[in-house]
Amino acid sequence: MFIFKSKPPLLRYICVYPKHNLCRTLKTVNPRVRFAPSPTGYLHLGGLRTALYNYLFAKSRGGAFVLRIEDTDQSRKVEGSVDALIQDLEWAGIECDEGPAKGGKYGPYVQSERLHIYQEQIKKLLDNGSAYKCFCTERRLNILRRDAIKSQKIPKYDNRCRNLSQEVIREKMKAGTPYCIRFKLSSDCLFFDDLIFGGIAYDVSINEGDPVLLKSDGYPTYHFANVVDDHLMGVTHVLRGVEWQISTTKHLLIYKAFGWTPPQFGHMPLIVNPDGTKLSKRHSDVRVEDYRNNGIYPLALVNYITLSGGGFDHVPGAGVRLKTMEELAKEFQIDKVSSHPSRLNPDLLEECNRLEIKRQLQDEELTKTIVTKVQKLVTEKYPEENLNISEDHVRNVLNWSTSRLTRIEELASSKFGFLWILPSNTVDVNKEVFEKLINTLEDISMKEFEQNCLKDHLKDFSTKNGIKFPVLMKMMRSALSGLNEGPGVAEMMQLLGKYQSLERIKAVMR
Repeated sequence: MFIFKSKPPLLRYICVYPKHNLCRTLKTVNPRVRFAPSPTGYLHLGGLRTALYNYLFAKSRGGAFVLRIEDTDQSRKVEGSVDALIQDLEWAGIECDEGPAKGGKYGPYVQSERLHIYQEQIKKLLDNGSAYKCFCTERRLNILRRDAIKSQKIPKYDNRCRNLSQEVIREKMKAGTPYCIRFKLSSDCLFFDDLIFGGIAYDVSINEGDPVLLKSDGYPTYHFANVVDDHLMGVTHVLRGVEWQISTTKHLLIYKAFGWTPPQFGHMPLIVNPDGTKLSKRHSDVRVEDYRNNGIYPLALVNYITLSGGGFDHVPGAGVRLKTMEELAKEFQIDKVSSHPSRLNPDLLEECNRLEIKRQLQDEELTKTIVTKVQKLVTEKYPEENLNISEDHVRNVLNWSTSRLTRIEELASSKFGFLWILPSNTVDVNKEVFEKLINTLEDISMKEFEQNCLKDHLKDFSTKNGIKFPVLMKMMRSALSGLNEGPGVAEMMQLLGKYQSLERIKAVMR
């Protein structure tokens, strides 16, 4: 048995038992899972990981993936965030089977549209004595919190209204005193088998007072709505972030009070930076939208997440292999998800994106789309230049770039301007030398017009014609690109191709 001893103190009372082989007990027939974000802003990397693993878990077992919007905290709702969230999920290749935009027999799928359902369900808990009306004012609750902090104790509600007499309740109701509804926590030390962490036991009443289920404005809290919706929507497995692990025994008590069978729970560890520090939502490297805008392909980002979090077979030393969504779903195994924090490796993201570009260039239709994108990027970057952005040239550049570049947008950078901008004919070169060079290049076969062979031919040419090799390279670089820096001359010629290389050299002689 292992006991957490980290701060805050409430974590001391979580007992974690060693993870065992859960495959034998895992219910795998047609599971129903859900991704239930709050519309408080953008979709971040952690949220995408949660959605992805739920999606893969469902698809790997012929189940259903449900999208539910948990907007009970109306004060934090950001306009337009639901549409943006759905767009991000669709961009990543995660399609919901049921949800706000798609519908389904368990809707509505937005919690603010389910208030009548929560009112019906809260009555059941009031009737069976599992919940009660609390008339404590916000001022009294603030005093409790202040006094607890002064005494260096954990702030929690003192359950004052739990034992109010019916007469007092009637008087307060008659007077129109505002109230919320709280749940009666018991001192049960509940145990559950976490699909990722193993066995966990925790007595929530040690560190918490009776929690609010329904606020005075009629909106449910997360803990109540979460349990009610998961049950009524037939959710069989809940895969969510480890930050909710501490609340799971509280949710189990609510399930018990209703007499409902709870789903199986699995909590995914934090995603952290390479140095182990927690990702910050303030940084642009956690927004899915930013990855998309910065030239990362969806399949690359999806693979990047799975490489850091486990859940798949990986052969050490085998390198990175890009997997399709279908392959990921087929291979996914919940018991192989690591319980340790998932450390991101930015180099893996770049490699995944390079592999995705390479994969798309093997498909004719996808290649056409990329060619059009490159032509547009280059035209926008150099609107007043004489450009070569023919389809053949762009395809040639793309084939060259698959082993060098990780983002298509890089091709429009100044570093690679020589690829597109035709040099002017004002370059100062030795015409006698270039006339001989043109004849030599014309005799080189297409098969030999590649970097290593070209380099040998150019060295041989410089020796036979009594011109120093660096001097020849400088003249040729000016003729080919008009730039002082860039790839080697032989590499540049291979990239430009025999025809265009000769045309550029001939152009400076006119």
